[in-house]
Amino acid sequence: MSESVISVSELTRRFGAATALDSVSVSLPRLVGANGAGKTTLIRHVLGLLRAESGSVRVFGLDPVADPVAVLSRIGYLSEENDLPGWMRVDELMRYSRAFYPAWDDAYAEELRRTFALDRAATIKNLSKGQRARAGLLIALAYRPELLVLDEPSSGLDPIVRRDILGAVIRTIADEGRTVLFSSHLLNEVEEVADHVTMIDHGRVVLSAPLDAIKESHRSLNEAFIAHVGSAATPAAEA
Repeated sequence: MSESVISVSELTRRFGAATALDSVSVSLPRLVGANGAGKTTLIRHVLGLLRAESGSVRVFGLDPVADPVAVLSRIGYLSEENDLPGWMRVDELMRYSRAFYPAWDDAYAEELRRTFALDRAATIKNLSKGQRARAGLLIALAYRPELLVLDEPSSGLDPIVRRDILGAVIRTIADEGRTVLFSSHLLNEVEEVADHVTMIDHGRVVLSAPLDAIKESHRSLNEAFIAHVGSAATPAAEA
């Protein structure tokens, strides 16, 4: 590709006296950092939910704040909060979401629903946290977005659900060649899906390199994280 899907240059963002992002420049990495490091703030700029105080953000070469429709129509998004309308049934959520995306693929959506073992008649508010995460991922994937943005998508979920999410991400990358921006503090997950890793600490990029290059100079991604951030990342909880 001649132009990066995401290009962030010298981006700074402050909330009062706190600096969330300090002259951050990145180009389509996977984001690694402890909670509070600035990963979500950066993603909110990518989605056009925050305006850059200085520097610039471009997605598909466009400003996501100035041209949100053109940008967001090409992005699938899943966050840790995964705020779905609780009163809807799964099938209603699928029909509702389909109306917003011309490229919605009914057959693929149904395939994902079956893969994730979601009951069409189940009400969202009655689903478990893991089932809601699967439903959110279904919606994010069903219109085959050019860019899939995942902000701590498996935080707090059990290993089986995390496996389903990672499996869907890997298939998206390998089978369809689509781009994924994956934010996580769970380094074992990052190693499974990433080809390029950027580490953020206190709003600053401390390392950005291909995963293979990082593993050549460090025994593991966790060792690299400790070397550049100064503390171990939070391990994934096991069942």
